[in-house]
Amino acid sequence: MSAVQPLSATVPKATVRHRSLAPLEPVSARARWMLGFGFFVLFVLVWAFFTLGGYVSPTFLASPVTMAKEGWLLFAEYGFHKDIGMTVWRVFGGFILAAVVAVPLGIAMGAYKGIEAFFEPFISFCRYLPASAFIPLLILWAGIGEAQKILVIFIGSVFQITLMVAVTVGSARRDLVEAAYTLGAGHKGIVTRVLIPGAAPDIAETLRLVLGWAWTYVIVAELIGSSSGIGHMITDSQSLLNTGQIIFGIIIIGLIGLVSDFAFKALNHRLFAWSFVR
Repeated sequence: MSAVQPLSATVPKATVRHRSLAPLEPVSARARWMLGFGFFVLFVLVWAFFTLGGYVSPTFLASPVTMAKEGWLLFAEYGFHKDIGMTVWRVFGGFILAAVVAVPLGIAMGAYKGIEAFFEPFISFCRYLPASAFIPLLILWAGIGEAQKILVIFIGSVFQITLMVAVTVGSARRDLVEAAYTLGAGHKGIVTRVLIPGAAPDIAETLRLVLGWAWTYVIVAELIGSSSGIGHMITDSQSLLNTGQIIFGIIIIGLIGLVSDFAFKALNHRLFAWSFVR
């Protein structure tokens, strides 16, 4: 009678040896950070090679060294921190305003199919309209002040949030709803005790994603009729062919967006830790 082979003996050695390269195989947190940071290092090295090596004209692309010097100059002599503060205020002002309107409307659309049938065609139509297309109208209605810039971000975010929240709430598990009815819950209780708590983690994740989109709208809002902000600085630098400042402004936007994304994700993990348990 032959002995039963252990499971490890039936697995090909190459599969065991290269398990970290297997599809869907998770990596450790340390490896994730190292790989992510490694790409940034590689990107800067390639950038430095082509610019410092003279393969690309400084007129079209500044080197990392020049970009760093221009960035220091922006903070030391031109008060760039004030521009950053204005841009951050505009992004979060428009985004919070959009969330206050869109989240309740999205919940109502997801919970009640009649409300969804009434609003969904119009909102689906509007979400395909670029926010920049509204700028001429918004200038006529609100001038070139802060209201116009906040409204651009609001329009670019509100329709996306509404539909995504509606889909999230509407996809609730039917068995949970039926169980709540069986236990005596009414229509209001279904919404407040089942649909909203069940959808809350995904709603928070939706807000995190749309916040990233809001950062793309703020530059469009600041390109016209603005005397402050990162977008205003980038426009001025373009007229001076100062690619170092342009690149520095773009990197600052990316860094602020990355920090806000990590902060939002950490907050979601803290508030809805149970939803991340696998």
